[in-house]
Amino acid sequence: MNAAQPIKIAILAMGGEGGGVLADWIVDLGEHNGYFAQTTSVPGVAQRTGATIYYVELFARARAEADGGRPVLALMPLPGDVDVVLCSELMEAGRAVQRGLVTSDRTTLLASTHRVYSIAEKAAMGDGRVDSEQLLAHARRAAKRFIRFDMARAAEEAGSVISAVMFGALAGSGVLPFGRAQFEATVERGGVGVKPSLRAFGQAFERAQRDGDGADADAVAGLQPGLAAEAPKPAHPGVRALVERVQREFPAEPRGLMLEGVRRLIDYQDPAYAGVYLDRLAAVAALGVEDGQRLLCATARHLALWMAYEDTARVADLKTRGTRFERVRGEAGVQDDQLVAISEYMHPRLQEICETLPGGVGRWLMDSGAPRRLVERMTRKGRVVKTSTVRGYMLLRCVAAARRWRRSTTRFAQENARIEDWLARIAQAAGTNPALALEIAQCQRLVKGYSDTHERGVLNYELLMAAALRAGPSLAPATLRELRDAALADEHGHQLRAKLAQYALD
Repeated sequence: MNAAQPIKIAILAMGGEGGGVLADWIVDLGEHNGYFAQTTSVPGVAQRTGATIYYVELFARARAEADGGRPVLALMPLPGDVDVVLCSELMEAGRAVQRGLVTSDRTTLLASTHRVYSIAEKAAMGDGRVDSEQLLAHARRAAKRFIRFDMARAAEEAGSVISAVMFGALAGSGVLPFGRAQFEATVERGGVGVKPSLRAFGQAFERAQRDGDGADADAVAGLQPGLAAEAPKPAHPGVRALVERVQREFPAEPRGLMLEGVRRLIDYQDPAYAGVYLDRLAAVAALGVEDGQRLLCATARHLALWMAYEDTARVADLKTRGTRFERVRGEAGVQDDQLVAISEYMHPRLQEICETLPGGVGRWLMDSGAPRRLVERMTRKGRVVKTSTVRGYMLLRCVAAARRWRRSTTRFAQENARIEDWLARIAQAAGTNPALALEIAQCQRLVKGYSDTHERGVLNYELLMAAALRAGPSLAPATLRELRDAALADEHGHQLRAKLAQYALD
């Protein structure tokens, strides 16, 4: 670093992660050790609502006195002019690189490798996740030095917060002109949560010094978990029979996907429903097409997702599981002596209510007069259900119990018909054009979510299937893939319709 210039530090963190605390620690560290210090922050909503850039500049008092004045410190980081960048999450590191804050001739980049998916990633029609390994590769090329590890996990193991881990990693990097004791004294002066903060600090300090530039294998561990290599050994005889069937009747490559599909569908409904899943896959396996394992893998994945479609019973079930309450408490850092209030914002429509009821009752309500108008008036506005209260919890548990008559609902009949039609299209295409069959299998990606999102996805899917039917078996697989990508790029279907017109398939 140039002694005539301030030390320039940018912190990119999300709301609630202690980015402001970290910035204040750095300012306190500088001011107690002979430096002028200044911090500013600019909140933003670039990712998950609450992402903020904190900026700190430090300038040695001795240098300022020698120059005969006081330094003028900047309020915001400039591209190409930052010495240290600290990022609380991997996408934040990518954002820092994109903004030009990280440069290979100057910047030390310290980042946590865990992921908190952005709004854009979650809202994508298909799999919108950014490849974590690509983020790591870009960051590694951009930085002069790149220190990375899972700082969120380190904070959890130490019983502290990620800001303490980042402070320890900063100290361990040796990039600032202060010793470990000076860093630790800063934490002690804070006076809040000192012991767990120092524990997290110490572990991160040693990790940064030991690993240097980090290890990619550790950096991406757990970010994109794969399927279990070994088959489970369930005690329940019905479940065990399903697992044994997968191992006995299907080739090795798709077994992992199939076992995950079986697990999901048992959780969603029951073992008999998972048995239907395997029956359908057996019919696909029996097609005997070239590169059949690839088609079987794609169908196994997308069939499990479709058969576990999201209805009100499923949503209510997921929102009232003990694991969800544990996850919320863990993410919020709730202590044993603290209470948590959870509010669910729900807006059920008449159609969704009818789809939850047994088929005959749901059809009666949908076609009725006064009862229908009464329900529509009662559901015109959304409701807030507090699942942390007995009343709110029991209300959603009653909705979740509707899974027992799910097979009798109109929604089940509709989804089942679409699934059977999709499988028939795959089988028909496989006889003449296996590559086209694979593309048809992947068109299920359009059908996702619930409520309006599901309706738009189904509409785009049906437009695509109608176009494929008009084109017939001569449709090029690449053309169908291009049409599907257009549908995934725009939930309202504008790009899909433009592509259909381009290929005269509208």
